[in-house]
Amino acid sequence: MDTYDVVIIGAGGAGMMCGLQAGRRGRRVVLLDHASVVGRKIRISGGGRCNFTNTGAEPAQYVSGNPDFCRSALSRYTADDFLELIQSHGIAFHEKTLGQLFCDRSAQQVIDMLVEECRAVGASIVLDCHVRAVEKKERFLVRTSAGEYSADSLVIATGGLSLPKIGASDLGYRIAKQFDVRITETAPALDAFVFSPQDQRFFGELTGVAVPAVATCGGASFREQVLFTHTGLSGPAALQASLYWKKGLEVSVDLLPDTSTDEMLKWFAQQKAAGSRANVKTLLAQRLPKRVAERFCELGSVTDKPMAQQSAEALEKLCRGLKEWRFTPHGTVGYRTAEVTRGGVDTRELSSKTMECKKVPGLYFIGEVVDVTGWLGGYNFQWAWSSGWAAGQAV
Repeated sequence: MDTYDVVIIGAGGAGMMCGLQAGRRGRRVVLLDHASVVGRKIRISGGGRCNFTNTGAEPAQYVSGNPDFCRSALSRYTADDFLELIQSHGIAFHEKTLGQLFCDRSAQQVIDMLVEECRAVGASIVLDCHVRAVEKKERFLVRTSAGEYSADSLVIATGGLSLPKIGASDLGYRIAKQFDVRITETAPALDAFVFSPQDQRFFGELTGVAVPAVATCGGASFREQVLFTHTGLSGPAALQASLYWKKGLEVSVDLLPDTSTDEMLKWFAQQKAAGSRANVKTLLAQRLPKRVAERFCELGSVTDKPMAQQSAEALEKLCRGLKEWRFTPHGTVGYRTAEVTRGGVDTRELSSKTMECKKVPGLYFIGEVVDVTGWLGGYNFQWAWSSGWAAGQAV
């Protein structure tokens, strides 16, 4: 049996951050991971360039049963703190829209940085290591395919259920349940919406068309692009809205975010007064992709008659439909494509300062396994760094 001060199950972003912080404090640390390589989720993020944080990361951009829980960790280890670590390793980066920071070259640079930092403080990483059982007597005992490990502190950094193709599993939730730690309802999030069968048939011909829009769900609105797919609606704005969606909720989409309903009606009136002989969908194609214009004219029951023959009521119905297009998703695509898992270990069970389980001293939960889920755009990585840092100061 190998004896350590700290055993961390999961060598992803949160686990490695915790390991390097604990190691810096002189703790003897081992990280166990069932994968053959570390940081798979880091590697595929941001199109392979890792959207490693967001300059505007604040508690308001996170969803949780306890919205204030993330405040302590995020305030004590900020995006600037992680950026300082990135810069100390000479990793070039750039900012895209909305405060999103990416590596110039490759996500592998972030993985290599974290591994190097762990090695520098003597934190060991054991791969191809499958956890078979976890016990606690005086100390924690972790039985694995690679042997047995004993420690005073056990940190669960196993991630959520999203992206099973890269090894996601429910191990963290099973360990929580073993120790009678509550789990809030989990669901795939930052995921594309799936239309009802009827909507799939109606909007199917729009597959591949992207439109700048505002998507709203559950009281939250996001202005970015939406993308029509063969099964539903994707794109950044839709993915963001999915974080707030629950079965039965409507999603509202504004397809003309820079123009009010009144402005659209005035524009149509001007075309009509000028004696335009064009039909509505032809004129609307000046404001929207042609296929979208055609489909929404059909949805609004606007005929192919010239503009001069269109009624004011028909045009108002069309404009309101474009500004407040509403649909009720059949669901989302699911964990196989979702960026993250919403829900997880109930934050009421944990200390917001240390991530330690209140009822099981020495047991910690960090990262995606916890019921804290951020927006798309680097926020979930920042939660991994911040929660990992917080636990690393305490174990």
